[in-house]
Amino acid sequence: MRKIVMSIMFFLFSTNSYCQEVSCTDLLNFIIQNGYLKSTVGSYTLDSSWLYKVTAYEYEYKTYVIAEIKKSEYSYQTSTYIFCGIPNMNWSNFQYGGYSDSNSYGERFHKYIINYKCICE
Repeated sequence: MRKIVMSIMFFLFSTNSYCQEVSCTDLLNFIIQNGYLKSTVGSYTLDSSWLYKVTAYEYEYKTYVIAEIKKSEYSYQTSTYIFCGIPNMNWSNFQYGGYSDSNSYGERFHKYIINYKCICE
């Protein structure tokens, strides 16, 4: 009996404590390869000191945004981040501006996208 209880406890601890997390790089590559490209807002349109490029993909009816953010205001080097589960209206408001929104893509990015950063490592 003790052996059965120990086996069950081992099974429960091993399934609860071992949680696979996907890496952000793997998720990013998966979405780029398997998602449907919705649209991109490039650096000339963004005219931002920190946003370089923002691209939206759709996968299984969910919107994912991949943002390239400049490492510094004067740098051409960027870091890439992925944002998950963006509501379609948020993407539209970011891209075109909603009612009484700022003309700044940076402000709209903070308002509509930044809170949806994917949980990945």
